[in-house]
Amino acid sequence: MPGHVKAGGSKEPDPDPAPFLFVSFEMKKEDSLKPYDPKKSVWVPDGEGGYDEAMIQEVKGDMIDVKVGWEPKTFKADKVMQINPPKMEKFDDVSNMTYLNEASVLWNLKARYVAKLIYTYSGLFCIVINPYKRYPIYTNRVVRMYIGKRRNEVPPHLFAISDGAYQQMMTNQKDQSMLITGESGAGKTENTKKVITYFAILGANEKAKKDGAPAEEKKANLEDRIVQTNPILESYGNAKTIRNDNSSRFGKFIRIYFNHMGKLAGGFIDVYLLEKSRVTYQQPNERCYHIFFQLVEVGPVEGLQEMCCLSTDPYDYFFISQGKVKVDSIDDQEELEFTDQAFDVLGFTLEEKQNAFKLTAAIIHLGEMTFKQKGREESCEMDDPIPGQNVCKLCGIENWNLFYGNFIRPKIKVGTEWVYKGQNADNCLNSIAALARSMYNRLFMWLVDLCNRTLIDPTMKKVNFIGVLDIAGFEIFEFNTFEQICINFCNEKLQQFFNHHMFVLEQEEYVREGIEWEMVDFGMDLEATIQLMEKPMGLLAILEEETLFPKASDKSFEDKLKENLLGKSPVFLKKQPGSKDKNAHFAIAHYAGIVNYNLTDWLTKNKDPINDTVVDQMKKADNALVVYLFRDHPGQPEEDPNKGKEKGKKGKDTKVFKTVSSAFRNQLDALLTTLNSTDPHFIRCIVPNNFKTPGLLDSALVMHQLTCNGVLEGIRICRRGFPNRCFYADFRHRFIIIKPKEVYAAGDDQKLAAKIILEACKDADDRWRLGHTKVFFRAGTIGILEEVRDECIKAILNYFQGICRGYLGRKQHKVEIAKRNFIPVIQRNFKKYIFFRDWTWYFLINATKRFIGQVNIEDEIAALEAEAAIACEAYDKEVTARDGYLAGIKQMTQDKKDMMHQIEQEQGDLSSYQQDLAKASASKAEKEDELAKTQRTLSDTEARRNEMNEKKRKFETDLSSFRKDIEDMEMAIQKADQEKTNRDHTIRNMNDEIAQQDELINKLNKEKKHMQETQAKSSEELTSAEEKLDHLNKIKAKLEVTLDELEDSLEREKKGRLDMDKQRRKVEADLKVTQEMVNDLEREKKELEGLIAKKEKEVSGNQTKLEEEQNVVSKLQKTIKEMQARIEVNEEELEAERQARSKAEKQRGTLARELDDLAERLDEAGGATSAQIELNKKREAEIGKLRRDLEEAAIQHESTLASLKKKHLDAVAEMSEQVDQLNKMKQKVEKEKHGKRLQIDEVKGGMDTVANEKATVEKQNHLLNQQLSDLTRRCEEANLTLSDFDNSKKKIVIENADILRNIEELDNNNNVLSKIRQTLSAQLDEQRKIADDEAKERAFLLGKFRNLEHEVDTTREQLEEETQSKADALRMLSKSVGDAQMWRMKYEKDGLARSEELESAKMKLQSRLAEAEATVQNFNNKAMALEKEKMKLQSEIEEVGGMLDDAQARCFQMEKKAKNFDRIVIEWKNKIDSLQAELDQTQVECRSYSTELFKVKTVYDESQQQLDVVRRENKNLSTEIKDIMDQIGEGGRTIHEIDKIRKRLENEKLELQAALEEAESALEQEENKVLRSQLELSQVKQEIERRIKEKEEEFDGLRKTHQKAIESMQSSLENETRAKGEAIRQKKKLESDINELDIALEHANGSNAESQRSIKRYQQQIKDMQLTLEQEQIHRDKAREQLIQAERRSHAVQNELEECKTQLEHADRQRRTAEQELSDVLEQLSDTTLQNQALQSSKRKLDSEMQTMHADLEEMLTESKMAEERAKKAMIDAARLADELRIEQENAQYCEKTRKSLDYQVKDMQSKLDEAEQLAMKGGRKITSRLEQKIKDLESQFDDEQRRLVDAQKAQRRTERRIKELTFSQDEDHKNHERMQELVDKLQNKVKSYKKQIEEAEEIAALNLAKFRKVQADLEQAEERADINEQVLARYKAKGRGGSVGPMM
Repeated sequence: MPGHVKAGGSKEPDPDPAPFLFVSFEMKKEDSLKPYDPKKSVWVPDGEGGYDEAMIQEVKGDMIDVKVGWEPKTFKADKVMQINPPKMEKFDDVSNMTYLNEASVLWNLKARYVAKLIYTYSGLFCIVINPYKRYPIYTNRVVRMYIGKRRNEVPPHLFAISDGAYQQMMTNQKDQSMLITGESGAGKTENTKKVITYFAILGANEKAKKDGAPAEEKKANLEDRIVQTNPILESYGNAKTIRNDNSSRFGKFIRIYFNHMGKLAGGFIDVYLLEKSRVTYQQPNERCYHIFFQLVEVGPVEGLQEMCCLSTDPYDYFFISQGKVKVDSIDDQEELEFTDQAFDVLGFTLEEKQNAFKLTAAIIHLGEMTFKQKGREESCEMDDPIPGQNVCKLCGIENWNLFYGNFIRPKIKVGTEWVYKGQNADNCLNSIAALARSMYNRLFMWLVDLCNRTLIDPTMKKVNFIGVLDIAGFEIFEFNTFEQICINFCNEKLQQFFNHHMFVLEQEEYVREGIEWEMVDFGMDLEATIQLMEKPMGLLAILEEETLFPKASDKSFEDKLKENLLGKSPVFLKKQPGSKDKNAHFAIAHYAGIVNYNLTDWLTKNKDPINDTVVDQMKKADNALVVYLFRDHPGQPEEDPNKGKEKGKKGKDTKVFKTVSSAFRNQLDALLTTLNSTDPHFIRCIVPNNFKTPGLLDSALVMHQLTCNGVLEGIRICRRGFPNRCFYADFRHRFIIIKPKEVYAAGDDQKLAAKIILEACKDADDRWRLGHTKVFFRAGTIGILEEVRDECIKAILNYFQGICRGYLGRKQHKVEIAKRNFIPVIQRNFKKYIFFRDWTWYFLINATKRFIGQVNIEDEIAALEAEAAIACEAYDKEVTARDGYLAGIKQMTQDKKDMMHQIEQEQGDLSSYQQDLAKASASKAEKEDELAKTQRTLSDTEARRNEMNEKKRKFETDLSSFRKDIEDMEMAIQKADQEKTNRDHTIRNMNDEIAQQDELINKLNKEKKHMQETQAKSSEELTSAEEKLDHLNKIKAKLEVTLDELEDSLEREKKGRLDMDKQRRKVEADLKVTQEMVNDLEREKKELEGLIAKKEKEVSGNQTKLEEEQNVVSKLQKTIKEMQARIEVNEEELEAERQARSKAEKQRGTLARELDDLAERLDEAGGATSAQIELNKKREAEIGKLRRDLEEAAIQHESTLASLKKKHLDAVAEMSEQVDQLNKMKQKVEKEKHGKRLQIDEVKGGMDTVANEKATVEKQNHLLNQQLSDLTRRCEEANLTLSDFDNSKKKIVIENADILRNIEELDNNNNVLSKIRQTLSAQLDEQRKIADDEAKERAFLLGKFRNLEHEVDTTREQLEEETQSKADALRMLSKSVGDAQMWRMKYEKDGLARSEELESAKMKLQSRLAEAEATVQNFNNKAMALEKEKMKLQSEIEEVGGMLDDAQARCFQMEKKAKNFDRIVIEWKNKIDSLQAELDQTQVECRSYSTELFKVKTVYDESQQQLDVVRRENKNLSTEIKDIMDQIGEGGRTIHEIDKIRKRLENEKLELQAALEEAESALEQEENKVLRSQLELSQVKQEIERRIKEKEEEFDGLRKTHQKAIESMQSSLENETRAKGEAIRQKKKLESDINELDIALEHANGSNAESQRSIKRYQQQIKDMQLTLEQEQIHRDKAREQLIQAERRSHAVQNELEECKTQLEHADRQRRTAEQELSDVLEQLSDTTLQNQALQSSKRKLDSEMQTMHADLEEMLTESKMAEERAKKAMIDAARLADELRIEQENAQYCEKTRKSLDYQVKDMQSKLDEAEQLAMKGGRKITSRLEQKIKDLESQFDDEQRRLVDAQKAQRRTERRIKELTFSQDEDHKNHERMQELVDKLQNKVKSYKKQIEEAEEIAALNLAKFRKVQADLEQAEERADINEQVLARYKAKGRGGSVGPMM
């Protein structure tokens, strides 16, 4: 393929990849120098899909003026995007940039691509841009650089993602997947090959092949085979397109399997959507698949053209020559060589390879088959027979004429007969093209299957896999058709998968860091489009329906789509304007944009029919491959119906899809289920330009691909969260400059420091979150922080610059000051010059100025001459003296010479001595200099020596520390060496064991071939049975859990029922008591009503007083603190009233006297009476106004009372509705209980059937074991050979060494088990602590429950107190009635005498009495309503008590649940132990059941499909019958023939109807079975969820009912207080009326007795008021206590609410733990299945070892020697097994003792061997048989011990998992506790606010009360004035009457 490198290349070192991976320093420096303003630098669109850099000039609302270069432009604000700072140029990860926008992403990719950096990260994505050039970044050097490295340690690369997937697979033991998508030409296939090559290098096996192995057995290793699948897949699946010369025209998912060591264990390839249409049609600039052009190449494969009947010119063949024939970048000859080599490497046989080439050539020859039309007839005939002959030759078809004839006249089945139908030339060519496409598709799938066959190695264990998905990306073309919608739907699903996975990881990190975050599922964003495609009447369903409908057309398909989807789905749209495809039919809104689709030929593409007659002929061909390819096609069989039924049964095993869309959906669903079970890694490939030019990036094209690939969608999701994050240390280091003092004050608390910095930035509020180790930012927040940081740096720099500028300024200032000081001097001198310049004396002075002060020259000359003469004399003296001295020197030198000559002559030559002396003196001077130098150097060296000594001391201390470190390292190295030696020892042991196993394998190869068939059958049966067993165990576990829950719920309901009965009895007794009380009250009420009927006037007054007293009580409850002041005010008012009364009496006497005077003056002042009358009228009008105001206030109070009654009635209705709901829920629970019992019975029946099947399987297993024992016995008899005694002795010694090694291994295992035991004990202690904590919580709940009981008692006491207060009120009422009756009697006695005088007063009183009667009736009605409300309140209180008892019962049930949970935990532990014993028995049954269930599901699906097919065929047959009838009418057949045909068709119709009915009945049965199974599975889940919801609803209902009860009680109390207030007001009104009547009586009587009586009455009233005051004080105290109790109740209810929440959370935790335990049990089941398989394999190994042992024993046997040797071997084996069993059962403490005793045991063994030799001479055969039996027993015990060891290891894993879950649950509990604490704080705040509101309301009420008192006082004064006036008026009238009677006398 393109890019292959031939072997034998140069061995030069790999080039340096650094320039293509890293951003160089020069690039960073260049980027940092770019101009950048964080507030003005922006990106703006350039109009061509890209963006330009611009600077903001001005912001005008929504419009922004920018300057692009030097050109000004204006854009909208939403089109302008911010630029990232220069430090983020060429950033490795786009998602970590400060500003995440489209322009920044595009610029970053473009800058990196231009810099030859083709890989970039974008969150989870790795973006790859095709470089169109080969960079040295895939060499072995690069591979070594990325192996074992983390993603953040190396630059972005495909290998980093691959290595991360490999490391995650190894650490997490979970499958991985790599999703590589992109457009054609983006490099998907090349990146896939690089990924596969990387994994092949990582997982390559290092074992070298044995040199001694023959050449035939040497096979290519697995990694080579995985890599060599690429040439075959590329030859048959790749072709040239417009964009790409080597484009993959199919999608593939390659699974690369690894074992537990991380080595390659196999591979598997799934392919999707091969482009079949390319086989028969190509566009002009495209080419067909590469394999067609490789077949016409000459050279690499000899005889290929002759075998394939091909020429070397591709233009000879129509199918492959429609487009381009030659591609410059592809060498077809070389590619054919690679393909042929790949066939050989992958193990294809010669026949398979030749058949593949032949069928490919046959497809080429099919394109050359031509036909010509027969004149006017509809049929045609063949034109050239040679291509058909070639096809038949290559496919092995005998009759080529029939092959042509089947195209020209294919057979059609009409009823039960076959009819030949003529085809025209176009129809024949279309059927040939369809056959070629289908044949190529089937051939490609066959090649993939064979590649998978070679990649799968059954001997290697596959633990995990890494899947590589290479599939086309989202496509938006000018003409979008069926292939595009399939690809886009696949990408929609993959994008949904990515969205979900990406933000799941993000949210997991948020949770891990402790950030508050609401979970968001971004996978739901694409749900509308996916539902449009997948729903039952969605696009794909309609397409399949229309495809299978024979007369469907594109128009009908379009109409049906628009009818069902247009307007009903938001993403299904009409054709969008602006599309280049003018014939598009509809549009769909995808995540990448709106795509217009053209549905032309969708139905034919989806069906792709082929000629059944031709296929039937090809199925009978001689070529085995042709027959295999069309094996699943029915063809046109002519066999009997029984064979057809058999074929139908066979077809049920393999699901056949009739349409391309259904097959694609099935493949896509399987792919997504696989991906959902893996950890995905995403790679997005991008095409940079359409010209294949390196370094050129088309912005619009790249933006389109980023949108389609989902990169921008991923960035959108990132921006919803916190895309930028930073560790605290890094954040502090960079941003400490913002708040340096505060950060240093925070110390080492990094989190506090980060918080201080962030809180300082007000613009970044609510855009950051603090985690445990990191600080998280929303998109753009880091940019804000950077701006703040830059501003801080600018401020610091400005400060520095200010200091520098100040210094320079001051310096310059000093210079300027000096200049300023010089200026006046200059000015002064200049002014003087100007002043003197015209003055002549100034010229004279300037001219003579130089002469002033000069000396006379002549005098000076004379003085100089005198000095010169003196100097000359002195000179002369000196010269003479010098001459004398010179002469003396000459004389002396001459004398010296003479003397020297004389000395030389006398004493010898002293010159040599003088020279030596000079030399010595010179050397002495030099030595002295050297001594000084050496002394200086000595002092320097001593100083250095001292310094060196100090350094030496320091280095010694460092050296000691280094030595310690080195010793530690040496100890660690020694430990590692010891571990290495131990590992080497174990490896040697394993190698020895492998060698022994190889010997055993070599011996058993012959037996293995014979045993494989039987073993395969038994293994298949065992696997099926194990699958059944697994399934049944899962069902059994679920049903046991549900059974236990139902039993617990049944017990709880029974106890709840008993409690309810007890409570009902209590409530009935209370109800009887209350009924008696009610009856008594009713009797009293009747008596009172009778009294009221008699004395309506008096009762009305007393009623008003009662209402006023009640109103006062209500006001006293609200204004408790102000009552004492009010009492004082009342006392003062009473004193004032007394004084006023005395004054009034005095005034009355004076007024009487004045009245007499006035009577005398009346005649004189006649007009005074009229004025007085008018004043009285005015006063009466004022009194009337005041009364109306009082009546209006009463009406308002009545309206408020009515609203409160309505609220109370609504609360009562809600309570009744809740009771009804509880009854309904109870009925539902009983029904569900009955259903669960039925399910339990069904499960028991299923268990019985499972037991029966288990018994049959055990019988089969027993038979197989018998057969196996017979075979082993035969093998023993066949392998009896003779050998020497020395060989046997050597073998015994080797076995003894093996035994010692096994003992050591067992000792190590025992040590490990002891450690595991210690860890398990520690975990058990922790679990006990947790249980103790739960017990404490339970005790705490009990305490709260008791508090609730106490509060219930207090509420009952309050209710009793209220009843007593009501009885007191009734007593007061009776008292007031007595008083009224007394006043009535007085009125009847005294008033009759004065009736004539009181007629006017009577009229007034009658009107007042009428009003009073109306008010009395209203108050009677109110009293009745209040009594009814009281009854309702009592019933509600009883209901609340019942609900409280229910809550107590539920609390008790929750406690019992906790106990049951503990009991269940213990029971499950016991059950696990029992289940481990039962697992071996039930595995076979579970597997059989699961396979049966799977078969039932498949049969159900197929039956549905068959039913649809039958219905459609029936419709087709009906239409065909009509067509045939028409043809018969046109052909002019006879009526007799028509009748025959009609009868035959009717018979066929009846047969079809019968078959249809049978199919429908079978379908219904299967549907019923499937529905039952689904119901049985879903009911358990629904019941659990429903019960949880019911419990939650019960808790909510309890909370609501408690709240409503409290509110209703409060409202009733308020109503009662208001009613009391109204009664008091009425009482006052009545008192005022009574006072008026008293005044009238007093006026009538006119005596002092009345006044005295009134005084006594007032005294009595004062006493009564004092009594009422005392009662009101008592009521006030009671109300205060009630308030305190109500607050306690509210607190208790809040506590109860919190407890209910905690109980609910506890129940949720219990449910989670139960679910987790259930999952643990399921995992245990799976582990036990694996254990069973391992045990079976170990059993097989042990059987093989037994066979070898028997063979060795029988080889050593002769008549006597063989018996001796067998006895020795048996004794050694028996001793070995006995020692192993004993050592395995002993504790780890005795391991050292057993090691010491082994030597002694070896000696004993030798003695026993000697004894055994002697015994074997006597009776060897009997001893050997006994010892063989012992060996079997010991082996079974050894197997048991191994099982126990495996069980202990699994238990350890489970406990570790349990610990992790408990820690997680503890974290959740902590978080829930914090949430509840927050809720408590909020509730407390609410309570405080409510208290404040209550206090404000009380203050308002106090103000209103004061106002009311004022009004009342004014009213009383007005009434008194009115009474006085009335008295005066009465006197005047009396006087007037007396005056009128007097004159008449």
